Amino acid sequence: MPTYVMTDKCKGCMECVKICPSDIMHIDPVQGRAYNIEPAMCWECYACVKACPEAAIDVRGYADFAPLGHSVVPMRTADRIVWKIRMLGGETKEFTFPIRTTPWGSIRAPQDAPEPTHDAARSELLSFEPDYLAVDALPTLPRPTTAGA
Repeated sequence: MPTYVMTDKCKGCMECVKICPSDIMHIDPVQGRAYNIEPAMCWECYACVKACPEAAIDVRGYADFAPLGHSVVPMRTADRIVWKIRMLGGETKEFTFPIRTTPWGSIRAPQDAPEPTHDAARSELLSFEPDYLAVDALPTLPRPTTAGA
């Protein structure tokens, strides 16, 4: 679902421009408002939606996800983003996701982490899990057993 800017809400702060990984959010030089120059190239990461302090960026829903007559409204707070989806029949669903609230540069860079062990390549865990998630352990699935063993 590519993004678009509601220019009546946009203040031209450039937060979306700075954070867009595909470099498609730009500031219109005449109006001083943001716009998506190439919606088809949107990575759909919604970093711009999360970064916009004015909640001026919305998304266009795909027909197979939210048919005609729908609305997809992202609502941002200081620590989360809530997607409120109103379906064609009027049913409403909400999805809440946290927003990173740690200061930029406060997370240890991968090159500063210890060298992974040889056994780490056989692990189901991603690099540096569970340390980065601040948990003691992650749940794992039982390994299948072979019949007759």
